[in-house]
Parts: sequence; structure tokens; C-alpha cells
Amino acid sequence: MASNMKAVKTRIKSVQNTMQITRAMELVASSKLRKAKERAETCKPYFQELHRALQEIANGNTDFTSVFAKETGVEQTCYIVIGGDRGLAGGYNNNLFKLMEEDRGDKNCVVVPIGKKPIEYYRRKKINPLTERFELVADVSVSDCFTIAKLLCAAYREGVYGHLKLVYTRFQSMLSQIPDVVNVLPLPDLMDPELAEKHEPVRKLIEYDPDPMTVFDAIVPEYLAGLIYSAVCESLASELAARRNAMDNATKNAEEMIETLNLQYNRARQSSITQEITEIIAGAEEL
Repeated sequence: MASNMKAVKTRIKSVQNTMQITRAMELVASSKLRKAKERAETCKPYFQELHRALQEIANGNTDFTSVFAKETGVEQTCYIVIGGDRGLAGGYNNNLFKLMEEDRGDKNCVVVPIGKKPIEYYRRKKINPLTERFELVADVSVSDCFTIAKLLCAAYREGVYGHLKLVYTRFQSMLSQIPDVVNVLPLPDLMDPELAEKHEPVRKLIEYDPDPMTVFDAIVPEYLAGLIYSAVCESLASELAARRNAMDNATKNAEEMIETLNLQYNRARQSSITQEITEIIAGAEEL
């Protein structure tokens, strides 16, 4: 009985130590999450305005023939996969990889992993990434996104890839983070009749130097870089929110486990005391 009580007490101490760690990780994730959310919300208007400019140019030219707006006929797809830097975030990384594998199927592909977990995942899958330079999502800067965008746009222009897709996790709320696959190239939904009709009078006043197609092709890498950076910011906020939720659940589970173990310990202690009293009474009766 004494050994059982000691084992329960040791386990209570172990769970309490674990709970302290999970609570600390929850607080750290919560403190970083606010800044990450503000960062994600701030960068959205940038690439939205760039996309609107692309639509303006496309709608203003009936002979629109940009290489970025049509399929190259190549089967190979390039995936930009933005995952997490660390674990202990519930199903954050696994859900992202599962969605990417469902979209890829048996197609030939090349990946650009951003984050430590995606790099490790594709190493295990024996899929050679285009680069392993961007190991930490939190350290990816705007200039890094421009580097990626220019590299991939140049490869797409040369016909290396037939499609370019962005795989990341959208930040819906503190409790909801949704993995998503976005078709980036060829650019979708550029010829928008409603937009063309709405901005017809304004578009006639715009002159592009040297010509609309050159301006369009120059904007596309900028747009892609903004899109990647926005996805990086949303993915970082999603990872922190997922980790906060996971650590919050772990802390609550630890508290429930401690209550159960305390109940077991008290029952074992009461049983031991009762047994000792019974033995004392039995000994006194023998005398």
C-alpha cells in the first residue's frame, strides 16, 4: 500500500511539472500571437492592390498574351509549402501535409519548403526540395519572399513548371486555422467583366510605359512576393494559435489528471489508515 501511495505521489509531481511547461508554452504563444496577427492583417492590402492592378491591365487589353496568364503545357508542378518551425501544435503540420499530398496525387512536383517541419517532412519522403534555405518561418523577411518570387517566376517563364501552387494555413480565428492550396500561376480570374465595366472610364486615362505587357510582367513577381509574405504571416499566426490551443488543452488535461490522482492518493491513504487502526484494535483485543 505504501509503495502504491509513493508511485501515485511521484506521478502527481511529474504531471505538475508537465503542466508548468505547457502553461509556460501557452503564455509564450499567446504573447507572440498578437504581433503575428497584426503583421498578417497589415500586409494583406499590399498584394490585394497589386492584384487589382493586374486586373486593370488585363481588362484594358483585348490582346492579353502574358506568359504568366496562360498554361505552359508542362506537367510538373511547383509547391511552396509553408509549415511550422516546431511541434506541439496539435495537427497543424500534419493537416497541411495531408492536404498537399491529396492535391499532388501522383503528379510530378518540386517543393519549396518554408519552415523546419516541411524540410524534415520532405527529407523523410525523399523528395528533393528546390532549396532548404528558409528553415525558420519566423525569420523569413520580405526580401526573402522577393528572392523566392523572382526565382520561381523566371523558372515559370522558361517553362520549367506548368503550375505554381501555394500551400499554407489560413488564420480564421483563435480557434480556427484552415490549411489551403492556392493556385498562383498561371494567374486566375484576371479577365473580370464586372471589373472591366466598372473601371472603363478610368482605365482610358492610364498610360503604361513602355507598354502594358512589360508593366504587367514586372508586377507579377511583386504580386507573388506579396502573396508569399502574406501567407508566411498567416501561417505564423496560425501556428502560434494552434500551439496555444494545444497547450491550453494539455494544461486542462493535466489539471484533470492531477485531480484524479489526488483522489486515488487520498483513497489509498485512507485505506492505509483504516488498515492500521484495524490492526491496532485487533492487537489490543488479543491482549
